[in-house]
Amino acid sequence: MIYVATTNEHKVHEIMDILSDFNLELLKSPKKVDVEEDGKSFFENSVKKAYYYGMELNNPVISDDSGLVINALGGMPGVESARFMEGYSYEEKMKELLRRLQNFNDKSASFVCVATYFNPNSGVLISAQGVVSGTISENIRGEFGFGYDPFFIPEGYDKTFGELGESVKRQISHRSRAFRKLFELLKKVGEI
Repeated sequence: MIYVATTNEHKVHEIMDILSDFNLELLKSPKKVDVEEDGKSFFENSVKKAYYYGMELNNPVISDDSGLVINALGGMPGVESARFMEGYSYEEKMKELLRRLQNFNDKSASFVCVATYFNPNSGVLISAQGVVSGTISENIRGEFGFGYDPFFIPEGYDKTFGELGESVKRQISHRSRAFRKLFELLKKVGEI
């Protein structure tokens, strides 16, 4: 049994779907553990969450930290993706980012995810990174996914994650890439 170190239902559902072919029992954390995500990188925040949840639950955990990196805006919102314009809806956040991008030709961006496994009993801590490159669309489109999905167009597609739907996102997303890499590593070292 491995706990997912989050109380975000969307994230738990997405991770469980991604890892369904590994035949593992993944459970949402039974409680929220207060972890200040003050790291300067996705890696730092992911490791910090895994460590604190693992120690609190005394059980193997997986965590992640992820976000949107917009090149023309110096990488913002980056590690602050969830906290950018805190208290505002994602629609309002996307509108503000589109406003800030209006004078730039470069609309390139990427979603980045660092997934981490920590087992407090064995001391094993492993992380893997997944990245999906793409562009920011001219407007917000689609009802699928969550967060910034409705205005991010992954490379090789002409629709946003919000339009493509869960089955496509499950195959190509940053989170999918990170967790698949992570679980392949865990198989190799005998943790699963």
